[in-house]
Amino acid sequence: MKIVSIVGARPQFIKCAPVSRELRKEHEEILVHTGQHYDANMSDIFFEELSISQPDYNLGIGSGDQGEQTGRMLAEIEKVLLKEQPDIVLVYGDTNSTLAGALAAAKLHIPVAHVEAGLRSFDKTMPEEINRILTDHISDLLFCPTQTAVDNLKKEGITEEHGVYLTGDVMVDALQYNLKIAEEKSTIIEDLSRDLSVRPGSKPDSPVDLKNDGYYVATVHRASNTDSEENLGNIMKAFAALDRRVIFPAHPRTMKCLKQYGLYESITSKTSNICLIEPLPYLDMLSLMARATKILTDSGGIQKEAYILRVPCVTLRENTEWVETVEDGWNVLVGADTKKVINCVFNVNNDANKKGNHFGEGNSSKLISKLFMISRKNN
Repeated sequence: MKIVSIVGARPQFIKCAPVSRELRKEHEEILVHTGQHYDANMSDIFFEELSISQPDYNLGIGSGDQGEQTGRMLAEIEKVLLKEQPDIVLVYGDTNSTLAGALAAAKLHIPVAHVEAGLRSFDKTMPEEINRILTDHISDLLFCPTQTAVDNLKKEGITEEHGVYLTGDVMVDALQYNLKIAEEKSTIIEDLSRDLSVRPGSKPDSPVDLKNDGYYVATVHRASNTDSEENLGNIMKAFAALDRRVIFPAHPRTMKCLKQYGLYESITSKTSNICLIEPLPYLDMLSLMARATKILTDSGGIQKEAYILRVPCVTLRENTEWVETVEDGWNVLVGADTKKVINCVFNVNNDANKKGNHFGEGNSSKLISKLFMISRKNN
């Protein structure tokens, strides 16, 4: 079977890696990178670290408004599909790359397969929610990470007879494969400790030791937070009030907003406990998250990674598509409320004995590859 796989953003590169390894054992895969994430630290290095084959096509779309970006992707992906004539198009997650790939395929009457089908936050103000719903309703194979996702689709009239499968989550495959590599290769915690020890204002007789001192990891990138001066300001106030250093790899758009709103100077001052850094390569980020005291994020993928790593998570959103992480007590939703953020960081139970295993055993990629084989035989 000839499969065109479409990716464009950091989380999709991570999900793609284990699936691509399995697909290429039995199928021909053409990899298309839309260029939605184009910064080297958020794109190129992921292909190197995760041993993903270099894209057959890099469309170089870059950033833009929602409609503009999706439209440009749609036009360029269509050209690739007309040239390659694949048997099926595979898309991941909920980005504009996901929707553009699915739409381009559907309009050319090419079957669509969706990894992470069935997720719902039930908040249509989120562009990602619109992308999820539309992609699911034009997909022919829907690979659901959880039973909740299967149930969500059933409520919308999409069932097993429409190609719905409970596969588990490919992110578990990725973490299991890469965590040991990260622990062996990454020196990010030692590097940051050394850098903070010589930072202006640091005490020369008290070197920083993040591993023993403890630290929080934070990410903020959603438009609902970055495009609101009030929300981003409230989140930064909360970070500044915490009792440990906050390691904050900043998305390029987030960095731009921090400077635009006049927040950059205060969070990078000598006295700030916020350690603002460039986006990290995947293995470094994985190592950093695995040893964190807690994770603060508005990222859907990182909520789930925190759950799999058994690190308590404080989510800077009012809702989540990963409801299992909240139900099992590993995640708390706080929005952008300064007091709630601080209170939850100090009071979220850091109990390693809490249970929960909603996302599978790490064999999702193999199952997805088998389902492609079954689909080919049935058609």
